[in-house]
Amino acid sequence: MALAKNHEVTLFNRGQTNPGLFPHVEKLIGDRNGSLAGLAGRHWDCVIVTSGFVSTQVLATATLLADKVSHYIFVSSISVYRDFASTGQNESAPVAGLEPDLVKNENDGASYGPRKALCERAAESAMPGRVLSVRPGIIIGPHDATGRFSYWVRRIVAGGQVLAPGTPSRPVQLIDVRDLAKWIIEMIENKGIGIFNTTGPAMTFGQMLDVCNFALGNKARFTWIDEHFLVKHEITSSDLPLWIPAQEKNYAGFFSIDCTKACDSGLKCRPLVETVLEIQATGNQKSETAHSIGLDSQREKFLLELWKSEIESQRMLKSSAA
Repeated sequence: MALAKNHEVTLFNRGQTNPGLFPHVEKLIGDRNGSLAGLAGRHWDCVIVTSGFVSTQVLATATLLADKVSHYIFVSSISVYRDFASTGQNESAPVAGLEPDLVKNENDGASYGPRKALCERAAESAMPGRVLSVRPGIIIGPHDATGRFSYWVRRIVAGGQVLAPGTPSRPVQLIDVRDLAKWIIEMIENKGIGIFNTTGPAMTFGQMLDVCNFALGNKARFTWIDEHFLVKHEITSSDLPLWIPAQEKNYAGFFSIDCTKACDSGLKCRPLVETVLEIQATGNQKSETAHSIGLDSQREKFLLELWKSEIESQRMLKSSAA
């Protein structure tokens, strides 16, 4: 996105993953965990940190760069918020705290959000008044290694009876990575600072699946299965991505984040149908994580048949009672 607008780009990383990407871009080899010598003696207009998880690392990098860049962009997460018990939270909602012994535990998933909050503070302390903290939710698009949204694309392409969780009215928010990147570049150009939720437009789970189905030829038929049934049979959000059971009260507002501030500053999101078609056009994801998420076909078939049997039993009982 930056290259398309004729910006000069430098990449700083360990050079271990996909080192052949972007062959015409300057690349500096190093490690944010102590090997920062490659950044010395250089100056840039801004720095974009897309994967900071430990505040001490963010602080060290931001401190080193404080007199070398004028603008610091930190890609954070809505996971920084203390809880999601209420809907419509904006950037003023309280963030989570963290026990000191977990501050550096990058592999602890439970402390991911609080660690991101500490990273935001570390960046601001090193470059006060020069930081843009971006808080996305679920980021989607071609080559998404997590497989969360692409599971539904792959499943609907296969067609047939598709198990859908809970009710179609459940909210969900998604943002295409390219829309997020475009907005970040525009914010850099406009010297934007502060904290911004960037979760994307509100929609329902049913609308999301219907758009996928429409884009992919209407090959699927959805069977919405009661959440209590799914929980009873030990189905989780890893089996049905983007579904959060209603029983998890503290997450009721996870997909109802207010991103009015970002939209007012120029964030624009493409129609979901475009993202669906482009994900499908890229073919199967190569990431093992992307393919490990979601129900396998045999498990899904078993649950659909079991649900059908349970519904039929309930009908028979009602008929007998009448």
